[in-house]
Amino acid sequence: MRLLIVTDAWQPQVNGVARTYEWLSSHLASRVDLHMLTPDGYPRAPMPTYPEIELALAWPNTIAASIRKTNPDIVHIATEGPLGLWARRYCRIARIPFTTCYHTRYPEYVARRFPIPVRWSYAVLQRFHNAAARTLVATRGLAQELRHQGFARVVTWRRGVDVKNFADGPLANLNLPRPIFLYVGRVAIEKNISDFLKLDLPGSKVVVGDGPEKNRLQAQYPDAHFLGSLHGDQLGAIYRTADCFIFPSKTDTFGLVMAEALAAGVPVACYPSSGAQEIFGGEACGIMSEDLQSAALKALHLSRDLCRDVGKRHSLESSAENFVSILRDVVADYAATGSRLATPS
Repeated sequence: MRLLIVTDAWQPQVNGVARTYEWLSSHLASRVDLHMLTPDGYPRAPMPTYPEIELALAWPNTIAASIRKTNPDIVHIATEGPLGLWARRYCRIARIPFTTCYHTRYPEYVARRFPIPVRWSYAVLQRFHNAAARTLVATRGLAQELRHQGFARVVTWRRGVDVKNFADGPLANLNLPRPIFLYVGRVAIEKNISDFLKLDLPGSKVVVGDGPEKNRLQAQYPDAHFLGSLHGDQLGAIYRTADCFIFPSKTDTFGLVMAEALAAGVPVACYPSSGAQEIFGGEACGIMSEDLQSAALKALHLSRDLCRDVGKRHSLESSAENFVSILRDVVADYAATGSRLATPS
């Protein structure tokens, strides 16, 4: 199967979507004939209200030519950005089967920045994704939510992380009072980090990541330790050193960082969500509660060995196998019928 993945989220962006496809691509080469269409090689412009994320400036004909050159059996459109929009357009014209992925609750993100009703944003996204043969989501709960919003052909795709990078290795020399409560991710308004930083907790609070809210939060919470963006071995060492991982977001569709924390043996405290339910898998490796402070303190007493065991379940290998099986089903359906079901433009 010749597969083309089209993603607007790619290096040097630091976010869950970019990391998902960077990791996934490294585990697909042995399973499919993989090709990538990313912002590399295109001029870029800062995303409005999010200058840290640069969007590729590509013409429709350029994207169409790239797809024709690859001659894929199927296209997976990872994002709803410029590359994704033009790839969707050409796949419909050329009748190439394609899938999409719903990674981010954009309607809620947009509503926090602009006075735009959530239902309007969902209508736009529904139109985008309903042209696809399948729309992939991270959890069964999110799949059900989107079906209620009118999304069609929604399927779950198990996400994975580089378990070995987080499970194995030395600790970081933070030299901070314990317990250490850790947040990893973009430092942006939709991540709701202030709910973590304002908690009355013993020990130390550590924030790893960068983003538009970093300077404001650093000034507002001078007792917290902001380490900036970390990657690879350094990031793994920070995870393993923490006593509890705090995930304060209420808008993430999954929360890969929670799986990373568990792989490092760190219990999680978070608000209730379908993503956390999927990641925890019914095990006592995290505490979900609307009282985030109580959850954080209770999480300190959970078994780190159990956390590691649960984290191992979220491997990139299992994620890649699940991803390929979904796409193979689409290709088989297309071969059997000669075309996809008619869908809205």
